[in-house]
Amino acid sequence: MEMTSKLMNKRLLNPTFISLWIIMFLVEFVKGALIVAILPVYMGDVLHLSAFAIGLSFSLQYIGDNLFRSPAGWLIERIGFRFTMTIGLIFTFAGVLIIAITSSVGFIVLGCAMIGIGSAPLWPCVLMGISAVTEESNNFGTAMGVIQISSLGGTGLGPVIINFIVSTSYHLVFWILLGCMGLVIFISFLLPGKSSTMKSGAEEHHSSNGNAHSPNQPKGILENVKQTFRHIRSNLNVSPLFYPALFLQTFAIGLLTPVITLFVRTELGLSPEAYSAMLVVGGGITVLGLVPVGKLVDRYGTKWFLHTGFLLATVAIGLFSVMRNVPTVWIMVVLIGISYSCILPTWDTMISHHLPKGEKGTVWGLFLTIQGSGMVFGPIVSGKMWDTLGPTAPFLASAASMGLLFVIHIVLSRQKPDAQIN
Repeated sequence: MEMTSKLMNKRLLNPTFISLWIIMFLVEFVKGALIVAILPVYMGDVLHLSAFAIGLSFSLQYIGDNLFRSPAGWLIERIGFRFTMTIGLIFTFAGVLIIAITSSVGFIVLGCAMIGIGSAPLWPCVLMGISAVTEESNNFGTAMGVIQISSLGGTGLGPVIINFIVSTSYHLVFWILLGCMGLVIFISFLLPGKSSTMKSGAEEHHSSNGNAHSPNQPKGILENVKQTFRHIRSNLNVSPLFYPALFLQTFAIGLLTPVITLFVRTELGLSPEAYSAMLVVGGGITVLGLVPVGKLVDRYGTKWFLHTGFLLATVAIGLFSVMRNVPTVWIMVVLIGISYSCILPTWDTMISHHLPKGEKGTVWGLFLTIQGSGMVFGPIVSGKMWDTLGPTAPFLASAASMGLLFVIHIVLSRQKPDAQIN
């Protein structure tokens, strides 16, 4: 109750933020349920599709999500916040519907691609919305902590809840997921439109450049894109090290994603129940720390929380890969949970300090695309390392990535200590 009151005082509990929280939770709930609990079994055991078809569907979902984040950010500046989100959610709804009503491998692959493309505007829209509602109160870190809870909660609860229902009927499961998507489409209509807080200066530099074409005409769109690139080149002032840092942050996670379950079962010899408990403990620690860390970030800055998170993750992931004593492994899990509670709300807060005055949506999309590419390449590299170098190799590579990120962040924080990092 006390925390709710404090958030109310800082103007977080407004209709826009609550709508974004619900949309984020339900979309991640649907995606988590599909990717983890439904599609692998449904496509393999029910539809008897090949492993290649399953892998292609998953890849297109991730690629579509990542590839279209930059265009989504650009669209936010042109057609508005609400319209961009609604279009994306309709695409996602259509993708789920296609998977639900067809058994053709081509249409299922198309459905997965549409889910990826449709969910691409989610994070750019959410981050733009948070920037708007926290602009006056300067509590972006707190807001990110609350939003990360909805994202992680949806991703985790989706598979858990759907697993209890899937044995009854796949038709019922798909109706539930379609109902969730229908609800978020309705909620998206409650979001603000192209208000002044969402324009982020885009229209100012359009008028200053004297664009004579309507942005709805082909020539106008092309000229608009050219103006966008010129504006970003002129106003985006970040260190070249910032871009590999964006990539490494998710690459370190991507290295672990496909092998963590296999490692715990084969190398540590833990039961499925013990592994589930490990996920609950590590994830629970992360979730519990998100809002307190976010509030501290708003007060003291991002630098030391990211220093602590990256260094702690480096040590904990590295030791996790070589330790075989179960109590020690549990300690490493706790430390990894703490490290990510320091990183998750703080990282996007740090990124927000690098945004230019205009084209914030486009730059958010660009940064998210670079960052998301780590989740595309990480699993590919991880599988190859597991096969050629052994089970510990992906974990040591992940720890090394975090260590390199720690070093890069030290350099960045010294280069721009006031305006950028603190």
